[in-house]
Formats: sequence, C-alpha cells, structure tokens
Amino acid sequence: MAEQVNDQAFLEYVVKTIVAHPGDVSTERIVDERGVLLTLNINPEDMGYVIGRRGQTAQAIRTLLKIVGAKNNARVNLKINEPEGSRRGPAERGSIDTSSVDDLKI
Repeated sequence: MAEQVNDQAFLEYVVKTIVAHPGDVSTERIVDERGVLLTLNINPEDMGYVIGRRGQTAQAIRTLLKIVGAKNNARVNLKINEPEGSRRGPAERGSIDTSSVDDLKI
C-alpha cells in the first residue's frame, strides 16, 4: 500500500518546496481503469510557481510523476485545479502537451 501512494507524497513534497504557501497545498488521488489521477490544489498566488514559464515547470512535474508511476507499473496523470483569483490570463489556460512522455517505458 505504501508503494501506491508514493506518487501522491512525491507530488506534495515537490510542490510544497517551490510554492510560497506550502500549507495550502493539497492533493486528491483517484484510481480507475485508466490509471491514477492526482488532482493538485494550491493557493491562487502560487499558480505561476507551479506552472512556470510556458508550462515548463508543470511539464517537468508531470514527467517526474510518469517516471514514478512507471516504476510502480501505473499510469499517473496530474490535474492542476485552476483556483479562483489565479493570475494567469485566458491565453495561458490551455492544456499542456504531455504526449512526449505518455508512453514512457522504464
């Protein structure tokens, strides 16, 4: 059981170290037939830290989660909740392409 929640603990650890409000970080973990879905909730002021320029930080976190998932034979996906009051504009709210690591085999 401890191996299965490593992905959630890893996500919380990484995000809490890069945000200004680590106490506001929370995650939800749902397992279904498509794999593991981790939903990340953060303070609206921290969105920029987690997303990064052009989504690079979020992409890096997703890549690391896919590696952690592959180690445990699970497909791990990350959803970042858009909090009320987020400073990102409408043009920046598109989805991030993770196709380069979707079928990562380790």
